[in-house]
Amino acid sequence: MAARWLRAAAGLGGRFCHMPLKDFNLTTKQPLCQFARRKPFLPSAVVHNTVRRMFIQTQDTPNPNSLKFIPGRQVLESRTMDFSTPAAAFCSPLARQLFRIEGVKSVFFGPDFITVTKVSEDWDWNLLKPDIYATIMDFFASGLPVITEEAPRTDTAASEDDDEVVLMIKELLDTRIRPTVQEDGGDVIYKGFEDGIVQLKLQGSCTSCPSSIITLKNGIQNMLQFYIPEVEGVEQVVDDEDGVEKEANST
Repeated sequence: MAARWLRAAAGLGGRFCHMPLKDFNLTTKQPLCQFARRKPFLPSAVVHNTVRRMFIQTQDTPNPNSLKFIPGRQVLESRTMDFSTPAAAFCSPLARQLFRIEGVKSVFFGPDFITVTKVSEDWDWNLLKPDIYATIMDFFASGLPVITEEAPRTDTAASEDDDEVVLMIKELLDTRIRPTVQEDGGDVIYKGFEDGIVQLKLQGSCTSCPSSIITLKNGIQNMLQFYIPEVEGVEQVVDDEDGVEKEANST
């Protein structure tokens, strides 16, 4: 993990490449989310069918209620999508099918993985996984598109209205922070920058992770502040029925 963050820091160009690394703690071996060593792929998570063949690996995430399913093929081309409710899955047949499994709370798509979050710890993954495997395998065998309707993009793409600081924040998120969070089955989305505070939304396995505040403060905030002095803190926002609600301030 330390080597990965060293490569991440070394690969930054422009203003970032002149920043010294000796003052930034990159020695931790824990992942960004929860600072605990990730468990290896579970060898038992393999599906085989004599008619169509597909291998699905699973990987634990820092959130015990979320599991990362890796079908061995592309899920989304170059983006992520978060489905927090069945209603949000209107644009994805695969997400709708997964929500039909009793015990599934939310679904998240990455470029090459699917994160499923269960309702609570009372639901046993050993009972949920067979239905999830079958649903994923049958869907990809059907040849249907993962996304059938255009949904609003919630990424960190630069826009003409962004100033220099916002552009640097988005670049650091896209190139160094989001790939690390996605390895844990989640994502982090830029929502705004105001009065030195970066507003971010956590998705996937990070949404209900017990250590989401640690993720923001000890992981994301420290890296943003190290490279961008204008950043004074990071704040998590969540979407609810009334709009955007500020949930946790990690300044």
